[in-house]
Formats: sequence, C-alpha cells, structure tokens
Amino acid sequence: MSTPLNEQTIDTFLSNLASSAPTPGGGSVAGISGAMAAGLVSMVCSLTIGKKQFAEIEAEVRGIQDRAEGLRRELQSLAQQDIEIFERLSATYRLSRTTDADAASRQAAIQKVTRVASEVPLRIAQAAADLMPLCTSLASRCSRLIVSDIGVAALLARATVQSAVLNVEINLSGLEDKNFVRETRAQIEDMVIGLGEEAEGILEIVRSRING
Repeated sequence: MSTPLNEQTIDTFLSNLASSAPTPGGGSVAGISGAMAAGLVSMVCSLTIGKKQFAEIEAEVRGIQDRAEGLRRELQSLAQQDIEIFERLSATYRLSRTTDADAASRQAAIQKVTRVASEVPLRIAQAAADLMPLCTSLASRCSRLIVSDIGVAALLARATVQSAVLNVEINLSGLEDKNFVRETRAQIEDMVIGLGEEAEGILEIVRSRING
C-alpha cells in the first residue's frame, strides 16, 4: 500500500500524481481540492474571529469554522479512502477466473468493491457541496482584504463536486445493479441543482467587493 496522504509532502504527492502509478488519481485529487476549499473557508474565519469590527457575527463565524474544519477532515479522509478502494478494486481484478466458480466469485467481488468505489466520490461531492452555503455566508461579511479567498474556495468546491461526480459516473458504468445506479444518479441530480448558480452568486459578491 502507498504511503498515506497525510504522511506525504506536497512534492511527493505531486510527483506520485504525475507518475505512471494508478494512485493518487482523479478521485483523491477531488478530495484534496475540496479539503483545500474547506481550509480557505476556515482561514477566513480565523482572520475574522477576534476582530472588533466583526464582533456581532463572531459566534456565527465560529460555527462556520467548526463546520468547515469538520468538512476538511472528512474530505482528507475520503481522499485517502479513494486511494485505498482503488487498490482493493485493482486486487479484485487480479483474482483467479480459472474455473466457472472462480469467475463468478471474481465478478461478485468486482461488483461489490465497485459499488463502494462509487460511494466514496459521491461523499466527496456532497461534502464539497456543503461548503457552498458557508462561502455564501462569509462572502458579503468578511473583510474585503480576504474576500478573494472565499471566491477561490467556492470555485474549488464547485470543481470538486464536478470532478467527484465524474468518478462516481465511471464506476456506475460498470455496475450491474441498475436500481443502485438509478438511485445514485438521482442523488447526484439533486446535489447539483443550483450549484452553478450558487457559485456564480458568490463570485458576483466577491467581484463587486473587490471592485467596489
């Protein structure tokens, strides 16, 4: 098993990403980008808490930071889980198929692990989508000097959702359980409704404050 992400330097992570190794890949990158978005939200909160001009919203900002930090930890964990489930899936493809029984057992294992492999990026997408309301809450009320960081967080969160959904879709394409596939696609549809508009709304606020 590869070195856990939380034990790697940025240089090691990027070098591994650029190599021919199958992991890290798109799913774990989505998780890390979402975690970075959450980190930016938390940073803006840290730079807001304790400032006299923001005393009236401090309790709310603390709540936002707690939520952002929870999502950051979740996304970091999911990035690692994505790597681990890919390694498990690769192992199932190497199972014996010498006999009909072997082949049936192998196919069942592939289906089981592929289902989990679709669930992990789905959770990444949902966690990233959950960052959007936090960005909306801060965009109009944080210091103008750091409002661009909220814009970057919103862009990263939206890209994380879109990227994670691609990883869900590629796993769904190999599943035989059509009910699960249909239900998962319905979850994705519900998740992404209004997401682009929400992100654009945040960016509109950010740009107006930067230029105003």
